[in-house]
Amino acid sequence: MEEPVNSREIGGISDSGRDTVREEDMPGTEAGKKAGRQQPEKEEKQGGWKQEVWEWFKIIISAAAIAFFLNTCIIANSEVPSGSMENTIMTGDRVIGSRLSYKFGDPERGDIVIFRFPDNEEIYYVKRVIGLPGDTIDIVDGHVYLNGSETPLDEPYIREPMIPEEPMHFEVPEDSYFMMGDNRNYSSDARRWKNTYVKREKLVAKVLFRYFPKPSRIK
Repeated sequence: MEEPVNSREIGGISDSGRDTVREEDMPGTEAGKKAGRQQPEKEEKQGGWKQEVWEWFKIIISAAAIAFFLNTCIIANSEVPSGSMENTIMTGDRVIGSRLSYKFGDPERGDIVIFRFPDNEEIYYVKRVIGLPGDTIDIVDGHVYLNGSETPLDEPYIREPMIPEEPMHFEVPEDSYFMMGDNRNYSSDARRWKNTYVKREKLVAKVLFRYFPKPSRIK
C-alpha cells in the first residue's frame, strides 16, 4: 500500500529516494517570500559596519588628495604675520593667491605677490611688484622714480609717505623683480635685502583676496 505524501513535501525524502522540496524553497509561497527577505538582512548585518567604514575612508582620502592638489598646483593659502603691507593687508590676515597666474601670464607692476624670500628661500614673503625686468628705479626724497622719469610713481596704496633717506638707485636684471611693501617706513623689502631682486622662478602666486577675518578682494 502506497504511503501518503506529506502536504509540505513534494516527492518526500524518504524511503522513496526522491528529493525533498520545502515550502521555504518555493519562490511563490508565503514562506519563500519571507525567507527571501531574511537572507539579505542577514548578509547586510554581517558586513554593514565594515562597508560604512570603507566608504568613509574613501571619502576622507579623496578629500585629502583634492586639497593637496589645490594647495600645491592651483592656490596658495598664506597668513601674513607682519604689518609691512598695511593698510592693504593687515597683520594676521589670511589670503588666497593664484599659482596659475604666472604660469600663463607675466607679473605686472602693482601685483601683490607671494614669493620665496631671496635671502632665505625657506621663508615666504608678500610684497608688491614695483620694478619689472629691465627697469631702473630711483628713490629720492621719499618718492619712487621709474626709468629716469621726472614724475614720481603714483602709489595710492602706500600707508603713509616714505621718510626721506639717502638716494637709492636700482637696476632690475632680466627675469627678476623689485619688491616693496605698502607700509614703506616699516617694511623690510628690496631696499634692505642682501639679494635685492626676486627671480621669476621664485614667484609663487598672485594674491587675489583676503578670506579672514573679513573677506574682500585685494588690489
